[in-house]
Amino acid sequence: MRSMQLSLNGEAAPLEALAHLAGNNYGHFTAAQARGGRIQGLSLHLDRLQAATRELFGNDLDLDLLRGWLRALLGGQDASVRISVFSLGFDRDHPAQAAKPDVLITLAPPRGLQTGPLRTCSVPYDRDSPHIKHLGSFGLFNQRRLAQLRGFDDALFVTADGHVAEGTIWNVGFREGEDILWPAAPMLEGISMQLLKAGLARIGVAQTTRVITRAELPQLRSAFFTNSACAAMPIACIDEVGFDLADDLPALLRAALDCEPWVQP
Repeated sequence: MRSMQLSLNGEAAPLEALAHLAGNNYGHFTAAQARGGRIQGLSLHLDRLQAATRELFGNDLDLDLLRGWLRALLGGQDASVRISVFSLGFDRDHPAQAAKPDVLITLAPPRGLQTGPLRTCSVPYDRDSPHIKHLGSFGLFNQRRLAQLRGFDDALFVTADGHVAEGTIWNVGFREGEDILWPAAPMLEGISMQLLKAGLARIGVAQTTRVITRAELPQLRSAFFTNSACAAMPIACIDEVGFDLADDLPALLRAALDCEPWVQP
């Protein structure tokens, strides 16, 4: 596709609704890449949307309707897909009231990131409600900007206790010996991260999830970035700590991701 396409609750999105969303900025979303109208991990995306809608709006999404809207808009295209859930009925003065969810689906040209390696710096930072992929992204992009002003590509968030958590809009993983190591900390469990975990289990790669401190990074073999736009990108360094870029980690992660089928909505 060459241009952006939008639908609100299955219809053309009116300007008033977009203005409401821009002005309130309360809601959540999920993002995916579609190839030939198919998406990896679609059920995980839908589960994420349902859980966050219940938490933020006290209501359920009709997932069958949502799938139909997505299928009709997407067709057989390659695209970057973003499904945003907000509410035209949300009352800022009484946010505890249940609100009917509205669904904005946006299609943009397919997106792919550089294949790395990425140079990152660690920063102490805690996202609001880190388990939700919410619409408030000022802090994330500001931290990326500040990292780039320091000469890095991106920022890696650590807790006040120095525990590794997540990147600005990505998850981080490591290799410890031959095993894959995931951080245990407040974070968003990204869909690509979930798919990698499942795929690695299928191909018999040992994985551990535990607290990873900033101080122990020099003992880890390699590191990688994962999100919806790039499922596996090597990380060259975190601050002054460099990682091995010569091992077979990217190929291993691609093999794990290939275990997940691409499905139609």
